[in-house]
Amino acid sequence: MKKHLHVIGIGGIWVSALARYYQYLGYTVSGSDGADSPFLDTLRAEWFEIHIGHTSDNLRDTTDLVIYSEAIITKPDLAPEEQIYANPELSKARDLRIRHLSYPVALGEVFNAKQWIAITGSHGKSTTTAMTTLMLANEYRDNPTIEIPEDGAFSYMPTAPGCSAIIGTQVPQLGNTNFYSEIQAENFVIEACEYKRSFLQYRPYITVITNIDLDHLDYYKNLEDYISAFQSIVDQTSGFVIISADDENSKKLQIPDEKKIIVGNRKVTYYPRVEEDCCGKKKIYYVEKFLDIPEMKLQVPGTHLLHDAELAYTVGRLLGMQDTIIVPKLESYRGSWRRSEIVGTTKHGNILMSDYGHHPNEIRPTLRAIREKYADKKLFVVFQPHQYSRTRELLSEFATSFSDVNMLIIPDIYFSRDKKEDVEWMTTEKLVQEIQKNQPNVKHGEWLENTLKLIREYDEQNPNSSLILLLGAGDVDGLRYGIM
Repeated sequence: MKKHLHVIGIGGIWVSALARYYQYLGYTVSGSDGADSPFLDTLRAEWFEIHIGHTSDNLRDTTDLVIYSEAIITKPDLAPEEQIYANPELSKARDLRIRHLSYPVALGEVFNAKQWIAITGSHGKSTTTAMTTLMLANEYRDNPTIEIPEDGAFSYMPTAPGCSAIIGTQVPQLGNTNFYSEIQAENFVIEACEYKRSFLQYRPYITVITNIDLDHLDYYKNLEDYISAFQSIVDQTSGFVIISADDENSKKLQIPDEKKIIVGNRKVTYYPRVEEDCCGKKKIYYVEKFLDIPEMKLQVPGTHLLHDAELAYTVGRLLGMQDTIIVPKLESYRGSWRRSEIVGTTKHGNILMSDYGHHPNEIRPTLRAIREKYADKKLFVVFQPHQYSRTRELLSEFATSFSDVNMLIIPDIYFSRDKKEDVEWMTTEKLVQEIQKNQPNVKHGEWLENTLKLIREYDEQNPNSSLILLLGAGDVDGLRYGIM
């Protein structure tokens, strides 16, 4: 009889990928979520048993394993154990002594048994993970014999690549899913989230840190505390740590020379070990070397995405892959779900796009890249901030993030793990007032239903003229179904 896995919060982008992995291993998988969605319809089509609402009846007495998303913990005022077991499914799992694990712990059990590559950072980790997966996918079949340069330069870990992957987005070129796997693959690539230090469940061989930009202020005390989490993942990385040359906070990390690889300015800087015999004693030191990154012409706009590709390129070279394989694969990348995703064309001929960006330092480069590529279009943006606490802490930065837009609508602020005092202090009206100091063409959409009416009116009154962008990590993306 097949083993049975039950997943609580299966509609989450990361936990659903792990559910797909267990189904790939042969488990029957059921799951529950608080509300239905088109994404859950996709899982139903893949033979997942889906329950809407959280009740003890969702869990079988014969279930072998329960994995839960920490997003189901919605009562931050309770003690940690009380928060968890307030969920009736987890309460039943405890009573029946069914093994139950949070998503980070469960992924750690899978990930740490492989040759592992963790991609983390404040911004860009989904795109970098998607690019790295696309680069490695099927490679053990396409390129079984890898030629290593004679001097061994930058070929630290020659292997037949291939991979399995857990990605925080859906990638059309990988079957439009957030999970990818090859039976013979040695490598496991994951997008590793820093929230609540969850990525410390993982023991990577290669860690990629895209950037470090203060976030998740409902958990981290300050920037120093936030950087300390990344220092911890550096300390438990056994092989190499790849960082960005132009990221000041990443450069504050204490990374031993033998681990450190720096990417930026079209080159990779690394520090190979040198051993010399000197007067009967062995002398060990590290020398700085450089590897030029070839020019890449991506199909997706933005210098920030080109840098993501350079980080992925560096992983490929560490695995012994050659430019003739790496570059065409990275250049073939066509984007991912909710990463400047072109949804389609509206009824009145405008481009509809969706993007997950929700931090000021994600929003600015995204809007700049869109503005550059679509210079002949007016840019109409619907932005839904994610969390009252984040909006409050970064209010001054949000206020200056929308200079590239022609019209901005703020429908509401998405509630997630927020404290009462943040909800009471940080209103949508207050955010709109702050943005108006720099961008006068902003208005309160007065919730999603009314915002949809405003989008339809704009679309009708401005045909064939604009790009309409749904921006944010909450439920703003659901508006796409009422616009097309």
